[in-house]
Amino acid sequence: MSSSAGPPQLGILLPTREQAISGGYSAAPLLDFARQAESLGFDSLWAGDSLTARPRLDPLVVLSAAAAVTSRITVGTAALTPALRHPLIGANLIASLDHVASRRLVLGLGSGFPMPETEAEFASVGASFAGRVGRLDEITALWRRAWQAGEPGAPTSFEGKHWQAAGLDRLPRPSTPGGPPLWLAGSDTPKVLARVARDYDGWLPFLPSTEAYASARKQLAELCVEAGRAPEAVTPALYATITVNRDEAAAKAELEHYISHYYGRSLEQMAAIQAYGWGSAERCAEWLAGYVRAGARHIVIRIGSYDPQPQLQEIAEVLLPAVRALGSPTIALGSAS
Repeated sequence: MSSSAGPPQLGILLPTREQAISGGYSAAPLLDFARQAESLGFDSLWAGDSLTARPRLDPLVVLSAAAAVTSRITVGTAALTPALRHPLIGANLIASLDHVASRRLVLGLGSGFPMPETEAEFASVGASFAGRVGRLDEITALWRRAWQAGEPGAPTSFEGKHWQAAGLDRLPRPSTPGGPPLWLAGSDTPKVLARVARDYDGWLPFLPSTEAYASARKQLAELCVEAGRAPEAVTPALYATITVNRDEAAAKAELEHYISHYYGRSLEQMAAIQAYGWGSAERCAEWLAGYVRAGARHIVIRIGSYDPQPQLQEIAEVLLPAVRALGSPTIALGSAS
């Protein structure tokens, strides 16, 4: 999935968490949502991950079912927390899903949101919250080693600081040679950008400012070159939440309700760290266009509503063509301002 080929892409998040908050865990509505998203022309379909902090159905299971009832749309995690699963079990689950999805899989990965609920979630499965960033990078290195272990002359063991494994060539390999693309869901700090440029295939932030995004996008291109990669080697993506309603006050009120129940925090608190837009579909399209002009090539939309399906068609009819019409921005290397 190249960061520069073709028009910008638009994906949609499956409402697994919204469903759980509303008190239901039925797969049928999620699969209907997946089919509709594909028929409406969305480029990708995503699912979030949490065990106890923000409970929902497992994303790898849900995406496997979604991939089985679709044929074109990319499926992805936004974002998977690898530390919640043993790395070898994770490697096998992902390889299995990649076969079901017929190479339509992308993995957005996170080290764990810095909240007390997430720390408790890590503890519940015996995972260390301290040092979780380094553990994430090590797990992804182990996965890639495992997915390549069956190739002639490839290493079949892994020795890391946290994990050691042997006999990796006995694990099933993914359908995608070397494994599916790995995107880091992270911020715009220099350390995060350097990790993305060095080790990942994509960058999935939720920056609340288009100016911050543009600056980070330029830095990322320069860091890719420093790491010996092409400036466009990493897909620059965006995770954004929108609530669509022509009545702007009603849209904001619905988003406020959504955020307070989702995070237990106010929209004002969360908007300081995440990207949120609300109002008419046209207004949301223009807001997202700012990120595309800043360099975003794949936008993952979360609908900020506990009844998201009615907004899906309007988003497809207005946002999809508006975002795609923007084309490919030119990223100039040099000092980011």
